[in-house]
Amino acid sequence: MTTRRTSLLASLALLAMTASWGSTFFLIRDLLERVPTLDFLAVRFLIAAVAMLLVAPRAVARLSPESRRHAVVLGGVYGVAQVLQTTGLAHTPASVSGFITGMYVVMTPLLAAVLLRTRIGGLTWVAVAIAAGGLAVLTLDGVSMGYGEAITLMSAVLYALHIVGLGAWSDPRQALGMSIVQIVVIAVLCSIATVPDGVVLPSTRADWASVVYMALVAGAAAMLAQTWAQAHLPPTRSAIIMSMEPVFAATFAVWLGGEPTTLRMVGGGLMVLTAMLLVELAPRRKVEGEVQHLVV
Repeated sequence: MTTRRTSLLASLALLAMTASWGSTFFLIRDLLERVPTLDFLAVRFLIAAVAMLLVAPRAVARLSPESRRHAVVLGGVYGVAQVLQTTGLAHTPASVSGFITGMYVVMTPLLAAVLLRTRIGGLTWVAVAIAAGGLAVLTLDGVSMGYGEAITLMSAVLYALHIVGLGAWSDPRQALGMSIVQIVVIAVLCSIATVPDGVVLPSTRADWASVVYMALVAGAAAMLAQTWAQAHLPPTRSAIIMSMEPVFAATFAVWLGGEPTTLRMVGGGLMVLTAMLLVELAPRRKVEGEVQHLVV
């Protein structure tokens, strides 16, 4: 049984991972003015894959056949989600894309209920609703459903599926090997997506520094943190913690990107933070009880 201390460490690991994701938003926005989105993703995850293989070359070999198969499936789901999200971003305003993508916080408990036969408590649904409302306040300036919005919604479903799958399959003893396999699969999928137009590489030291940071910290380390943490946390709780990403993105945009603080940032951020604290501080038995079992 997961101890309270281990559960807290897992939550902090997810929170740190989410902060690293949030720190990349203003970097990505600047970088994509010079490097196409899919090319950036391919280079980012290739660097992450090579680094992880060099650091722990035997971790994949130590995986059980079942864990290796699960990691391939999870990496494929995440990789397709990345491609769909970035493709949708070309046809969708960034604010709308951020909100639709963040809807994995709503889809995760729905998928967990169907695939894991999870009983989701009322308190958790309240937290999910507050988090979704906070995301809307933070990001949304109006939305209509077109091609870009549709494929972005598909990516949100896949992100939720990845969270549910990790919750069911992740093993803390094999987290490193599973993380490496996932990153390698993501790198392959993103690279394949760039083949039709060729790959455009960063051209300056500053751009390469940004890509390397996003590859090693917000890529490799973040995937390892998520894979380990979700071996100790229910999927819905993980999704609510991860909904802090736009809050961190707004914080870094103000702190390092020079953007002004707005009432929407403060109000939406407080709503998401409230949702996270609700599931973290409430007694576990009142939040949710999840049976983590998914067969493939």
